[in-house]
Amino acid sequence: MERKNIVRWLLGLSAIFILLYLVFWPGVYPQITNYPPRDGSIIAFGDSLVYGTGGAAGYDFVSLLAEKAEEPIENFGIPGDTTATGLARLDTVIEKHPRIVLLLLGGNDYLRQIPREQTFKNLEAIILRLEGDGTIVVLLGVRGGLLVDHFDSDFEELAKRMGTAYVPDVLDGLFGNAQFMSDGIHPNDEGYQRIAEKISPVLLRVLH
Repeated sequence: MERKNIVRWLLGLSAIFILLYLVFWPGVYPQITNYPPRDGSIIAFGDSLVYGTGGAAGYDFVSLLAEKAEEPIENFGIPGDTTATGLARLDTVIEKHPRIVLLLLGGNDYLRQIPREQTFKNLEAIILRLEGDGTIVVLLGVRGGLLVDHFDSDFEELAKRMGTAYVPDVLDGLFGNAQFMSDGIHPNDEGYQRIAEKISPVLLRVLH
């Protein structure tokens, strides 16, 4: 009887490990477009959150991610960028033929009341061009609302449809919390550290 219980316990434990592997580890990564990655640079492409507005020099999440990955990450963040202006300057990224691009745009679209359909049409166009060049895209979600996030399901659907790696709302748990924010929109050093901690597991799995 005791031996049967041990066997059942081991089988149950094995099932849990298999489930965790399927959910969190590279079982899903063959579905990511252009995986495994080619040689090339890593670029972070986006707006003021990528640039690091609100944080001290070297405490933007891109710099912090580079330390965790032990690889340089080029920062192509421009404060105020929308999905439309990002699409317009995408050639500067394509010409470098990066292996991975961390894509974070959409917050300024919401603030400027750009129609949601246009925002995600632009994001899709950006992803199509990057993936068409052989790049893996890591899509970083941002909030589409102050009290309710109207972008959440759109980002998730886009990531699945386009075959990108995906990190949901990078400001989740930070937005509205003075401990992590330097102003109403941008994180402080501690907030950017939290963002880097959210992104790093996904980036490292795609890299390795």
